[in-house]
Amino acid sequence: MDGELRSLLARGKQEDLLADYQLSPTVTFSTLNDNIYYPELDIDCEFESIPAFASSFFPVLYSILFVIGLIGNALVVWVLIVFKKIRAMTDVYLLNLAISDLIFVFSLPFLAQYSLVSSWTFGNAMCKIVSSAYFIGFYSSAFFITIMSIDRYLAIVRSVYALQVRTTTRGIIASLALWAVAILASAPGLVFFQEVDDGNRTICVPHYPDSGNGWKIFSNCEVNIVGWLFPVSILIFCYHNILRNLQRCHTQNKYKAMKLVFVVVIVFFLFWTPINIVIFLDTLRNMHIIDDCHTSQKLELALELAETLSLVHCCLNPIIYAFVGEKFKKYLCEAFSKYTHFPLFCKEHSAFNKRSTDRHTSLYTVSSQSSFVGSVF
Repeated sequence: MDGELRSLLARGKQEDLLADYQLSPTVTFSTLNDNIYYPELDIDCEFESIPAFASSFFPVLYSILFVIGLIGNALVVWVLIVFKKIRAMTDVYLLNLAISDLIFVFSLPFLAQYSLVSSWTFGNAMCKIVSSAYFIGFYSSAFFITIMSIDRYLAIVRSVYALQVRTTTRGIIASLALWAVAILASAPGLVFFQEVDDGNRTICVPHYPDSGNGWKIFSNCEVNIVGWLFPVSILIFCYHNILRNLQRCHTQNKYKAMKLVFVVVIVFFLFWTPINIVIFLDTLRNMHIIDDCHTSQKLELALELAETLSLVHCCLNPIIYAFVGEKFKKYLCEAFSKYTHFPLFCKEHSAFNKRSTDRHTSLYTVSSQSSFVGSVF
C-alpha cells in the first residue's frame, strides 16, 4: 500500500513538472534537463544529452548569426533611411522586415550565453523581454514577408489597382497594424515566461497556470496557424498568380523575376516548415497522442535543430529581399562610395545606373512585370 502511495505521489509530481515546464518554440528555452514521466509506460524519460550537445554547438552558431544578422539588417536600415529616403510602399516593408530581423537578432547573444552555461543569468525581466523579442521577431518577420508578397501580387497581377493603393502612407498604416498583431500574438511569451530555480541552476521557461496542457497546446497552435499556415496560404496564392502572369509576359526581365520569386518561396519553406512540423508534433505529445520516451527524445533534438534553422533565416532576409535587387545594389554602392571606394563592386552597376536614368519613367508604365523588377526591386 505504501509503495502504491509513493508511486502515485511520484506520478503527480512528474505530471505537475511536465505541465509547468513545457518546452517553447525557442531553442535555448528548451534546455530544461528534467525527466518526463509517462504513466502509461511507468518509466522516466531522460534528456541528459541535449544540453551537452547544445552547449558545444549553439553558442558558436548564435554568435556567428548575431554578427551576420546585425551587419546585414543594419545595412538595409542604413541604406533605406539615409540614401533611398523611403519613397515607396515596398521601401516601408523592407525597412520593417529589417527591423523585425534586428529584433530577432537581439535575442541571440542571450541565447548563446544560456546555451553555453545551461543557466539563465540575466534576471526575470530579461527572461520575459528576450522570449518576447523572439516571438515578436518570429511573427513580424512572417507578417512582413507575407505583406511584401501581397504587394508584389498587386504590382504584377493587379497593376492598375496597385497605382491607387500602393502608397507610402498606406504602407506605414499597414505596418503599424502588423506590428500590433505581432505584439499581441507574442503576449503569451511576456506573460508566461519566467525565471525559475532548478536545483543548482536557474532556467528561463514558460510557467502555465493550469494543471493541464491547455495553454501549451494553444501556444503551439497559435504558432502553427498564425505564424505559418496563414502566411503560407497567402504566399501560395500570390506567387501562383504571379507566375501565371509572368508566363504570359515575354520580356527580357521575365526569367530574372521568376528566379527571384522561386528563391523567396523556397527559402521561406525550407527555413520555417521544419520548425512548424516539429511544433505540431509537440502538440500531439502534449495531447498524449505521442507518449513514448524514444519518440520524445527524438522530438527534443528535432526541436533544437529546427529552431536553430529558423534563426538562420533572419540573416538571409537582407540577401533575399534587398541584395538580390538591382536597385538596392545601386543604392548600396552609392552609400559606400561616399565613404570609400569599391570599384569592383560598383563597376557592374555603372551600366545599370545609366540605363535606369534613361528609362526611369517607363518602369512605371510599360508593364506589370517591368514594375516588379524595376520599381519593386
